[in-house]
Amino acid sequence: MNAERKLLALELVRERKISELLPGAANEQWEASGVCVGEGYFYVIFDNSPHIARLAGSLTVGDPANILLRQRGQTAGFEDITYHERERRFLILIEALALDECYKPLIEEYDDDFRFIQSLWVDFPLQNANKGMEGITYVCRDGQDYVLCMCEGNKCKSGRAGRKPGGGRIHIFQRGKNQWKHAGVIKLPPSVLFKDYACLDVDGNQVAVVSQRSAALWIGAFQESGWDFVDEGVIYPFPKNEKGKVVYGNVEGVGWITPTQIVVVSDKYKPGEQPSRCRAKDQSIHVFNLPTP
Repeated sequence: MNAERKLLALELVRERKISELLPGAANEQWEASGVCVGEGYFYVIFDNSPHIARLAGSLTVGDPANILLRQRGQTAGFEDITYHERERRFLILIEALALDECYKPLIEEYDDDFRFIQSLWVDFPLQNANKGMEGITYVCRDGQDYVLCMCEGNKCKSGRAGRKPGGGRIHIFQRGKNQWKHAGVIKLPPSVLFKDYACLDVDGNQVAVVSQRSAALWIGAFQESGWDFVDEGVIYPFPKNEKGKVVYGNVEGVGWITPTQIVVVSDKYKPGEQPSRCRAKDQSIHVFNLPTP
């Protein structure tokens, strides 16, 4: 991998606070956790609300396409969203819920109008409810349908062990009769030294993974068949302020717009844990170009 290229920051195209885009939402909290791109819209989900925001791709304030799709249920704790193209339904990931004597992720399914269809457990026991699966993406590979889910901690561990860089893990699942069955694991290259993993998205063979704590994006590529990567990929930091300090410290979701452009969303700033400069970019949606080498 070209070490110099790793230092090229992403190029900001446009960004907005989500509260600016949703009518009547100026005084509400929008703890964005995932984003999905489809037909010119961004679909954003939140870990503090069951509702889904549909935002025009231009991120224009006052665009009538910007609406909040309100859900009747009271489910909260949404972590990410993807679109199952073959079955034409949205899949929404809930990080972890108690089941018997452990915790497991849950995937809820919705039709194109966000009417609830069903929910299925994900066959992957977790240590606790706060360090579970953080990202989901639908993939059709070698003629088979899969969802890929990203563990938040390195080697899918919590605590100090999960913060030891170099153990990024993506788990492969296929829908069974009563649950999403575990079908394999993908290891990120050991050179991806992220402190955590906030989300992923796949477009064709291109893979995007974001880290909140490392404030960076990793881009890799699958080989034409199977789950092996072509090489170690490239790491791009998010832009820093004029003093070289991190400001994109709350990135949660990522989605491909084009092969050279991504959208990300940011969660709420954490007082006491983060410097106040991170507040300026929180609860927002951002569009970035991948830099030209």
